[in-house]
Amino acid sequence: MKTLPPFALMQNVIQDYAWGSTSSIESLFDIPNPEKKPQAEIWMGAHPNGCSKIEINEKSVKLDTIIEQDKTSILGERTEKRFNELPYLFKVLAAEKALSIQVHPSKEAAEIGFEKENNAGIDLKAANRNYKDPNHKPELVYALTPYQAMNGFRDYQDIIHYFEAVNAPALASYVATLKANQTEAGLSEFFQAILSLEGETKSSSLSVLMQHAEENKGNELTDLLLDLGKQYPGDVGLFAPLMLHCITLQPGEAMFLHACTPHAYIKGTGLEIMANSDNVLRAGLTPKYMDVPELIANTLCVPKPKDDILLTPTTMANVKHYPIPVDDFKFSVYQGNAEITCESAEIILAIDNDVTLHHASGQTLVLSKGQSAFIPFDAQQYQASSEGTYARAYN
Repeated sequence: MKTLPPFALMQNVIQDYAWGSTSSIESLFDIPNPEKKPQAEIWMGAHPNGCSKIEINEKSVKLDTIIEQDKTSILGERTEKRFNELPYLFKVLAAEKALSIQVHPSKEAAEIGFEKENNAGIDLKAANRNYKDPNHKPELVYALTPYQAMNGFRDYQDIIHYFEAVNAPALASYVATLKANQTEAGLSEFFQAILSLEGETKSSSLSVLMQHAEENKGNELTDLLLDLGKQYPGDVGLFAPLMLHCITLQPGEAMFLHACTPHAYIKGTGLEIMANSDNVLRAGLTPKYMDVPELIANTLCVPKPKDDILLTPTTMANVKHYPIPVDDFKFSVYQGNAEITCESAEIILAIDNDVTLHHASGQTLVLSKGQSAFIPFDAQQYQASSEGTYARAYN
């Protein structure tokens, strides 16, 4: 391999998951979709389930293969020693339908769970596999359109209020128990009880829930319940909006999703950056495998103040740096011109206009909106200019 150039245009995988939008990515980025398939996610990175490619010596080569050949110059010595791989995955996510309610394990739990399932001989692709790798999966999402989501538990009193308003007889004892024990342990017991509902108790309670939503339609919560009820009829996850904060990010707003925190993406298009992991423990709104005891063991059942959901960036001239409490990734959004010093391997994504990248070596690369460039650590410094907005993923 010749030395990697300062900028390499990325060829990215578009995942056609069923919940994806057939129009959003095409309309935002002019990426053709003649077959009108669901375009759910554009993956930018070196994850084996959707590795990007770049062109080297007139050949299209997978990014993980390139990184493996010269980790020190591409990742930087600090990242190589700490992670030994590109430690983040950058995505465009376009949801037309709600994704499953999820919890991601902590780093320690992922390492233990991954080893345990390996020792048990559970195939990595098995439907009942919880841990696909030994890594945690903290995430940031940045809205490109209005972006509806759930994130973190409501206050104890609010959860009790919403369940009492629904007034499902079969759930009365669970609600009374939570009311008498408004603690982390009490919420954990309540959350597990709701997710474990079966048979007539489950069906009758969901029937009362949807009747309540229909009779009180016209507000954000009940309209969400009715929408989710059409997408996932009979799913125990329909109780989640009573327990979790429901929020709509406006374009340009961002939030962080901590490990061990239940959350769900409902509708909208945004940028998502996460640790390089595929570990998901599901908590409803899904036909897929749910391991409730393992989920509960990995869920921090503590209310999250709603005021803490939105991230407040540090604004410097024409750039917003978002505070990230992990070292796997960083995320910044730029407008106009910038002089950028590489801290690691980086990805630049043009959001809404052309972006011109220029390096002291003389190389120039122009990205159209929706295109991304991979920039190795040893590029050291470069200039970016645009009449629009562009995002930078790094660590």
